[in-house]
Amino acid sequence: MTSSTARFIDVHVLHPVPFANLNRDDANAVKTVQYGGTLRTRVSSQCWKRAAREDFQTRIGQAALRTRRIGERVARELEQRGWPSGLALRAGGHLAAGSSIKFELAKDKDNQKQIVPNEVLTNAMVYVPETAVGELADLADEFRADIEAAKDIKKPSDKSVLPKGRIEAILRSRNGVINLFGRMLAEVDEAGVDGAVQVAHALTTHTTDVEVDYFSAVDDITAAWKDSAGSGHMGHAEYSAGTFYRFATVDLRDLAGNIGTEAEALRELTGAFLYAFIESVPHAKKNSTAPHTLPSLVHVSVRADRPVSYAGAFERPVRATEASGYAEPSAEQLSAYAQAANTMLGDGRILTSGFLSFGSKDLSGLGIRYGSLAELLEAGLAAALSPTPAGSSA
Repeated sequence: MTSSTARFIDVHVLHPVPFANLNRDDANAVKTVQYGGTLRTRVSSQCWKRAAREDFQTRIGQAALRTRRIGERVARELEQRGWPSGLALRAGGHLAAGSSIKFELAKDKDNQKQIVPNEVLTNAMVYVPETAVGELADLADEFRADIEAAKDIKKPSDKSVLPKGRIEAILRSRNGVINLFGRMLAEVDEAGVDGAVQVAHALTTHTTDVEVDYFSAVDDITAAWKDSAGSGHMGHAEYSAGTFYRFATVDLRDLAGNIGTEAEALRELTGAFLYAFIESVPHAKKNSTAPHTLPSLVHVSVRADRPVSYAGAFERPVRATEASGYAEPSAEQLSAYAQAANTMLGDGRILTSGFLSFGSKDLSGLGIRYGSLAELLEAGLAAALSPTPAGSSA
């Protein structure tokens, strides 16, 4: 990989989604954006990235934990190891209070003015490999006598009896998830990790309308006895439907800086992410909408220069016909834009490109047509991670 000129793997997805609300705002409303002078449905990058990260973790067999409640999580681990619950919670409090991260005490759920000793909430979200929970519990085991003799953590000025340096060494640990997605933890020196993945907000390729769905719930007893009219509950919720353009890119140089230049490790993480990003769907309202659709088109481009989003293809919203819907004209518009962008920048910057589509039309701007997702991604990964990259096929 070190002698390859590949720098970025761009992945572009057209994804039809039926009646759904994949990503809600603070008022439970569909997220939208004005683009090209018209209203589009939007799914935030954080939302789709989380869905992809959960899928990615399963694929590589590693998990990361992002939480303010790391102390409580370690306390539960210690209880499973046989520690008394009160002592386990004290240990968790001292572990959470023992780093450079400022903290506060949680408040009693029934009396919001009363704090709970040792239930420490770090002001910053701790983002660590899941294995760090066991490592912190091992540290507590080692210093159990000190914890038994220590006082509870009752205020932010209380000091931990545990070694700060060893706690922070664990907080700096990383795995494939953190190496790929990155970590922001400024409070702990050298804990930050530059992410190798960039994910755009998804938006519909066309103008959309937000629909309000009125619903009611039947009271089974009332329905059986028929002694009154009406429902047991009524409400409304917002939904929309459309074909989304989604874009992400993997910076191979940044990823190599995080994990080293060994090609197989780079291939494992990059491939797992590409599969996860392409196949994932956010979980919001999944039980009432089941929006588990597949993308209608996937385009992968390996570039030597810079990432190139094709969102500009849809600044002019796609128009559907009764015969086409939105997916087919979106694919044609994407291909035409990609051809124009590549002509402007020069095809020599693209090491290989290809696509997979449900449609049968020729989309020459997207490179070679492949028959399966596995073939498409294998070709992209081979071109990106081979010492001598393939020639341009765009």
